[in-house]
Amino acid sequence: MKLGAFVLAARFPGQSDLDALERAVAIGTAAERACLSDVWFAEHHFMPYGTCPDATTLAGFLLGRTHRVDVGTAVSVLSTTHPVALAERARLLAAVSGGRFRLGVGRGGPWVDLEVFGSSLDRYERGFPESLALLRKALAHAVVEGTPAFPFREVPMVPAPAAPPPVHLACTSTASVELAAAQGLPMLLGMHMTDDEKRAFVDHYRARGGPAGADHISTVVAHVADTREQAVAEVMATAPGWLADGLAAHVPVDGRPGPGRDPVAYARYLCDLHPVGDADHCTARLRDSARRSGVDHVIAMVEVTGSTRRAVRTLDRLGADIATPARPDLGKLA
Repeated sequence: MKLGAFVLAARFPGQSDLDALERAVAIGTAAERACLSDVWFAEHHFMPYGTCPDATTLAGFLLGRTHRVDVGTAVSVLSTTHPVALAERARLLAAVSGGRFRLGVGRGGPWVDLEVFGSSLDRYERGFPESLALLRKALAHAVVEGTPAFPFREVPMVPAPAAPPPVHLACTSTASVELAAAQGLPMLLGMHMTDDEKRAFVDHYRARGGPAGADHISTVVAHVADTREQAVAEVMATAPGWLADGLAAHVPVDGRPGPGRDPVAYARYLCDLHPVGDADHCTARLRDSARRSGVDHVIAMVEVTGSTRRAVRTLDRLGADIATPARPDLGKLA
């Protein structure tokens, strides 16, 4: 298995944004110490569900704090940013990090972000393939020119990294799976999906001609305690409050209903679906999930209780059980 960390920088009740961001950085540096393979930062706007509004900026900060671990975005929202501007930031981080930057992109949601950043529902609902194609051209080529939605004269792209950063595509529908397969991009699969749903996406990807060796990534929630009962109790004591505040803050741009999940039921669903329990249970659950889903690259959201100490404890234990065989020379790490 390939194990990494997924970081929302979630603001739990009673915490400040700074608390959430400091925990996010602590998780990122702990992931390197635990010899995990990568760290991925989420991006959200105007809500406590996640307090990082620019995943590339936070990724760049962590790249400067670390030496070995890969750092990526899961995801940079392509519907609210110019594809060439995102490509410039990604090329820059790939160049100065020695190739440790990874770019995950997604369509985002029909939220008020579209209004604030001068985008549109049309771009969100129908313009994503064009945005993705322009992004990939701007990442891979020395010069790039505009498209119908983004008209501009030909311009040179700088800086030129040794290699463009790998791109992963967040997939939440069969249409996005088919787009990923058509472009040969590996998928990012969310923590709301079951193993069987992830397997169905992988099978559909292959049926649509996607490469067999694609490095798909499965996102899970993980929390380690002394017992399964204790782990569930710790999550259920804190996660529903975070989910209640976060889900309510998703404001649709056009008046459609927002997310309608019950926060208590959803927190319990996450506990039952993912590795939440004692260390042996979590390790076995991670390995079984990889087998069932067909995705052996897993990134774990370990901040689900809002506690930095508990998140780092979970990373340390999972790293010891899963990441140990690939440990580098720790003497090289600052």
